[in-house]
Amino acid sequence: MSRILSIAGCIAVLLAGSLNAQPPGNRAEEFPLPLEKVVLFTSGVGYFQHGGKVNNDAQVEMSFKSEHINDLLKSMVLEDLGGGTVSTVSYASRDPLTKTLETFAVNLTDNPSMGQLLGRLRGEAIDVDALAPASGTIVGVEKRAVPVGADKTIEKEFVTILTKDGLRTLPLDSITRIKLVDPRLQSELEKALAVLALGHDNEKKSVTLNFSGKGARDVRVGYVQQTPIWKTSYRLVLDDAAGGNQAMLQGFAIVENTTDNDWKDVSMSLVSGRPISFVMDLYQPLYVPRPEVQQELYASLVPQVYGQDLAGGEREFLEAASRSRITADNPLVANKLRKSQLAANQLAAAPAGSFAKNDSQDQLQDNDNKGWHDKSMFEAAASVQSMAQGGALGELFRYEIAKPVTIQRQRSAMLPIVGEKVEAEKVAIYDERVMAKHPLAGLRLVNSTKLNLMQGPITVYDGGAYAGDARVEDMAPGSERLLSYAVDLDVEIAPRAVVKPEEIVSMRVEKGTLIASRKLAREKKFDVKNSGDKGVKVLVEYPLESGWKLVKPAKADEVTRDRQRFVVIAQPGKPAVLDVAEEMLVDQRIVITNLDDNAILFYSNAKVTSPDVKKALAEIIRRKREIEQVVREKAASQQEIATVSQEQDRIRQNMQQLDRGSELYTRYVQKFAQQEDRVETLRKEVAQREKQEQEARRALDDFLSQL
Repeated sequence: MSRILSIAGCIAVLLAGSLNAQPPGNRAEEFPLPLEKVVLFTSGVGYFQHGGKVNNDAQVEMSFKSEHINDLLKSMVLEDLGGGTVSTVSYASRDPLTKTLETFAVNLTDNPSMGQLLGRLRGEAIDVDALAPASGTIVGVEKRAVPVGADKTIEKEFVTILTKDGLRTLPLDSITRIKLVDPRLQSELEKALAVLALGHDNEKKSVTLNFSGKGARDVRVGYVQQTPIWKTSYRLVLDDAAGGNQAMLQGFAIVENTTDNDWKDVSMSLVSGRPISFVMDLYQPLYVPRPEVQQELYASLVPQVYGQDLAGGEREFLEAASRSRITADNPLVANKLRKSQLAANQLAAAPAGSFAKNDSQDQLQDNDNKGWHDKSMFEAAASVQSMAQGGALGELFRYEIAKPVTIQRQRSAMLPIVGEKVEAEKVAIYDERVMAKHPLAGLRLVNSTKLNLMQGPITVYDGGAYAGDARVEDMAPGSERLLSYAVDLDVEIAPRAVVKPEEIVSMRVEKGTLIASRKLAREKKFDVKNSGDKGVKVLVEYPLESGWKLVKPAKADEVTRDRQRFVVIAQPGKPAVLDVAEEMLVDQRIVITNLDDNAILFYSNAKVTSPDVKKALAEIIRRKREIEQVVREKAASQQEIATVSQEQDRIRQNMQQLDRGSELYTRYVQKFAQQEDRVETLRKEVAQREKQEQEARRALDDFLSQL
């Protein structure tokens, strides 16, 4: 029964007056300007252009998803090609649907039933079609229990109307039509229903374009919005009959229409490039926080109580005593006097400024709340972030699709962009880093078309069957790329390293530094074996490192940024060997004074050492040996001094135990004197040796600096 009531309520609303909202079947009229042109970019945006005719002063209604409004406000271009002008562009508020519905006189936010809707219209005049038609003012809506059968009841809604003849109560399920008499209220209800209808379509926002002019003329509207990037995929069919150098290349552009409108017979362009594009929140209202200045408030003063002079107080006391007899006999007068005295005592006991203090506290609290609100609003306005990812800039080129394109909304399409023969040579590509045993079956593809080929996957077919997948980077006309699509199991490669010793190639001395040029060498051999029945052209990739010079072969067949390629022709059953040798010269700098005699003799005896360098090294050895001899003599003297000092300590200890007149004591004194003379002589020798050492080292440094 509740379902019947709900349907009856919906019928009553739909029949109430003529609604301006269009039925869902005619909503295609939201775009009166058909889409003419679409340009898609690989940076994730697309340019859309609409065009059509308008007459005189015209309004064009368009609708967009709310997330696209920012792009629209940033990029929309309007053109009146017939001499007219573009006046204003108005668009719907960003407020959510529920907030917008709350602004209408008839609130439809919570999907009210017919009874709830009539309850919200209490006091409004209506016309009702029922078994007994009535016109009047809505008094209210109530639910009553109505008996059904012997022992069951159901609830029904009844509306009470005040008519000219009095109050009438009608069951809602008996009403077939309700009309609002107030045209303003009727218009508000229609607008609320129109907003609801627009909200059903993915929260779309309406945009109104106003064109001013005379007569029929062409207008055009263009804008940029976010779109999926368009992609490419290729198919390469090898032609064995052409000797393996011809292949058929088919390429398709994958385009996705994620909009809510069909693309019908549009002119489409596909652009590969990286135009700078960003999102800025222009749809969100922004407010600048302003300081709030409070008016100065002055607290009222508490009434003051002043003391009376003693003479007057005494006089009043005597008069009050004379009246006490009268008031005691009259209880009403006495009660009034007590209340007045109590109020006066409370007022006098209140602290000065207490009322002003309460007002001030409330005011400060309001100020704090206001400041918090303004700060939150400012932070929300500044919370737009932007985030962005960088990469290699591809070649900028454009595909113009020759024929008009039709793609239904939320559908994708593969558009053929190339279908021509290209040059393709079969090769095997070996890289020890990728696979140490087998090379990869590949192709040397030449873009012999007149089109730029955008990067994408390539599916390779060979001999009428699937051969594998490859990936290609952007290719300009005439350029070539290597592709690998499978593992070539017929070809096996065994790399082996050859150990090469280091070699000193030159020697020189500069200002006390020995500079030895060493030649580092490395060599690697690749044994290639072909077990197939056809010859294979193998491209061996070898690291290209700074400083290393290729010795064998004399030159690489191809060089990339970080690899060298060498060509090896592997015939069936005939082993082939590729020998790659490199060398690098490095300079070793050694301070000669840090070398011992054996290290100096090693460099002096090298074959590449010149006679002059050998003579200089021999002189350095001689001078170093003289310094070492002086150092040894100085050390011997210092050691003897230390020995004598120890002996003197022993003699002192013994002399303390002897009688000064004994013969042994006298002998110790004589020996002690002799040792003192020897120590003095040794100390002079040490000083002399130190002077000789300094002079010898200074002479060695001067000699080295002149080399």
